[in-house]
Amino acid sequence: MDVWDMTAAERASLVEALAALPEASWDQPSWCAGWNVRDVVGHVIAAATETTAGFFAHLAGAGFNFDRFTDKRTHGITAGRSTKELVDTLRARISTRNSPPGPKQTWLGEVVIHGEDIFRPLGIPREHPMEHVLVVADFYKGSNLVVGAKKRIAGLTLRATDAQWTTGTGPEVTGPALSLLMAMVGRGQVLADLGGAGVDQLRARC
Repeated sequence: MDVWDMTAAERASLVEALAALPEASWDQPSWCAGWNVRDVVGHVIAAATETTAGFFAHLAGAGFNFDRFTDKRTHGITAGRSTKELVDTLRARISTRNSPPGPKQTWLGEVVIHGEDIFRPLGIPREHPMEHVLVVADFYKGSNLVVGAKKRIAGLTLRATDAQWTTGTGPEVTGPALSLLMAMVGRGQVLADLGGAGVDQLRARC
């Protein structure tokens, strides 16, 4: 399956999960520091609506400060919109293939990872096809783009207990593939799902 088709499937799944959320849940904190559920949804919409030209124009408008750019874009999308409007906006972007600059695996990762950022703190488990999780994990294991995953797992072996997937050399970290992925991108909240001699080293980097 093409990565864009995977992204569309993940967006469709996320839209349905968001549509079922109680209104009060949208104001709950996510795993993205300083952002609630509404903010993370706005960020996912921003990635799904952005173009390369638009990205650089908005980045320039934020003084080329990436954190300011991200925050400004996110709140520009969520301001004045109801939760239904946000869900409908993301639903309309399910199959689109425009994006900011970057590998297409990044945009699949945006949906998988930020979906977890939203739903795990709410105590709502979600299912992702293993193929999707492993495509994202294979990308991030060799990338330091934005989240520094390659550096974070350097000198460690990561081994999934629910799939034939492993990467790296050194002390081992084992656990579900999705939790390994979330740890790779710095979500230390998942370390309780993981085991092995390398967990403490990974914890110090999350």
